[in-house]
Amino acid sequence: MTAANPTNALHAQRPIDPGVGIGHVHLKVADLSRALAFYQGVLGFEITQRWGDSAAFLSAGGYHHHIGLNTWESLGGPPPAPGTTGLYHVAILYPTRAALADALRRLLAANIPLDGAADHGVSEALYLHDPDGNGVELYTDRPQHRWPRTPDGGVAMYTRALDLQALLSEAAPL
Repeated sequence: MTAANPTNALHAQRPIDPGVGIGHVHLKVADLSRALAFYQGVLGFEITQRWGDSAAFLSAGGYHHHIGLNTWESLGGPPPAPGTTGLYHVAILYPTRAALADALRRLLAANIPLDGAADHGVSEALYLHDPDGNGVELYTDRPQHRWPRTPDGGVAMYTRALDLQALLSEAAPL
C-alpha cells in the first residue's frame, strides 16, 4: 500500500461528523522522568498508568489519557532537527481563561520560557517547548459568538500580542 496522493484523491462526499475530535497525543521522549517533571510537575497532568521507565500516560480529570510519553524509539535521543517534518506543536485546550492564567503562573514559577503569546481573536495562546523540543501550545477558546467574522460570516482569525499581565490577573488565588 502506498501513501495517498492528495492531488489525485477524490473529495469526500460529505464533511466529517462535527463531533469528531483529537483524543490524545503520544510523544517520543528521550528521558521519561524529565518529561514527567514537565507534564506532571509543571503543567499538572495526572499519571493514569506508568510502564516502568519506558512509558507513562497522563490525563486531566480522570480520562484514560490525553498525553502518552514513551522512550521506545527515542531513549537518550536528540530533539528533531529544525527544518524537518514532524509535529509542529501539540495544543492543549484549557476550559477557561482563568485556567490558562493558572498554566501561565505554573510556567513562570518553573522558569519555563515562552516562545510567544498571542491573541488570535478566536483564542488566546501561550507557546513554548517541552524538555524534548516538542512545540506546545496552551490555549483557551473564546465563545464562538465572540469570534471575529468576515462580512460573509467566515472566521477572521488574526495574531496580536497577548497581554500576559491581564491574563495573570485572572488566575485564581493560590
